[in-house]
Amino acid sequence: MTILLWFKRDLRTHDNAALTAVGHSDAVLPLYIVEPDYWRLSDTSARQYDFIAESLHELRQAMAQFGAPLIVRVGDAIDVFGQFHEEHRLTRIISHEETGNLWTYRRDLRVADWCRANGILWHEMPQSGVVRRLKGRDGWAARRERFVRAPIIAAPVALKAIECDPGQIPTSDQLGLKPDRCPQRQNGGRANGLALLDSFLNTRGQTYRKAMSSPVQGEWACSRLSAHLAVGTLSMKEVVQAANQRKAQVKGQRDGWSGSLSSFTSRLAWRDHFMQKLEDEPRIETHCLHSAYENLRPKEPDAARLHAWQVGETGLPFVDACMRYLTATGWLNFRMRSMLMAVASYHLWLDWRPTGNHLARMFTDYEPGIHWSQTQMQSGTTGMNTVRIYNPVKQGYDQDPTGIFTRRWVPELADVPDAFLQEPWKWDGAGQLLGKRYPHPIVDVKSAAAEARDRVWAVRRGDAFRAEAAQIVEKHASRKDSNNHFVNDRAPRKNPPRKRPARTEQLKLDL
Repeated sequence: MTILLWFKRDLRTHDNAALTAVGHSDAVLPLYIVEPDYWRLSDTSARQYDFIAESLHELRQAMAQFGAPLIVRVGDAIDVFGQFHEEHRLTRIISHEETGNLWTYRRDLRVADWCRANGILWHEMPQSGVVRRLKGRDGWAARRERFVRAPIIAAPVALKAIECDPGQIPTSDQLGLKPDRCPQRQNGGRANGLALLDSFLNTRGQTYRKAMSSPVQGEWACSRLSAHLAVGTLSMKEVVQAANQRKAQVKGQRDGWSGSLSSFTSRLAWRDHFMQKLEDEPRIETHCLHSAYENLRPKEPDAARLHAWQVGETGLPFVDACMRYLTATGWLNFRMRSMLMAVASYHLWLDWRPTGNHLARMFTDYEPGIHWSQTQMQSGTTGMNTVRIYNPVKQGYDQDPTGIFTRRWVPELADVPDAFLQEPWKWDGAGQLLGKRYPHPIVDVKSAAAEARDRVWAVRRGDAFRAEAAQIVEKHASRKDSNNHFVNDRAPRKNPPRKRPARTEQLKLDL
């Protein structure tokens, strides 16, 4: 029996159900396919590929210890499978389930058709709390909890390999990817992921609950595991169980650890929750979750506004600092991700699709299930979440009170006094700065937010809107579990709230 073991976003040997499903007597071809068409998409980038390539080199070394080095091929998946089937007469393909973007979803449909046509069994293994063909959200949280508490799967002792050229792991330059300078990008590979997990659980994570919202403190206090979870160098199960073990050790301590670890495990649960939304409805990558919002904003965005936002030259200091930081590092804490998206959607009135694609490319840790669910949530197009319009000036003062972050990433503002750092247009010396070394603000923050709020709430009026929103809530809203990990998504109100909602659990997904 010849088995093709297809690595996708599970680049590890530890706790890998697909790898363990290969029998000791089965001849195995461990394969990763670099698919050029995927890397030409509008939501992928060289920084993401470079992280994966580093992880593949480490995975190849790990697989070699079992006597079956990783094979890498470049091309379309069907063509690669066809070649291996012709040479080795495949009987089975084993892989993990993947909740990716629409391109990978459609590719998997093609692979399934090809397998059926060639009499090959394709067995996909669950690898997170996401459930295929879920009929409803009732009981989902408990089901997810059972999955993450299941025993960790040990790596195999040895594999029966087939003699085969392992192939080269191409660089992003060799693939012809667009140059993507990201000088402070995280490095890939399981060893780096394990080191981050250890330092977070034992050193860095103590202030996580308080520090996660700050771009200054969050860089250190957040786990920074998101990219490793996205490509699977670490499994969700092993991260949850390591965090739970650490929670048991610090139980009863009043030093911040217990609360921070509880917040962290809650956000791991939210991660699966948002990925489940994309699994259940892949079209949310391209269509508004609530159809009433489909024509809310111009489909063709204002090119000047979009460019200013992309390069960090909106004239809104904290927004520009966050975008420049993201461009240079490939990471940003979650509150600031939400702010960037909200400013683009509300203040700049840009459609969420082109702005969402830009952020996807910038994120080394791009996870489609989280990204597109959150992109729509922060743009007010879900029909079931409270409209939340961030004030970027207030966020700057709140999250960067000393100005250290803003000044570092927007050095043009070096001479602006602290009192005017987030509003340089109010400074007496603005005439020598704005329009010369730093742009005038692209919009008036207060009036742009008020106009956007009126437009969004105007769509929400009417029984037809609420009827569709109720269906969305039934399909996608979270349910509370025994630990109160989840808070239901809210059905829309008839009128806009007078005050901002106090609860913002869904907005705090920092990993």
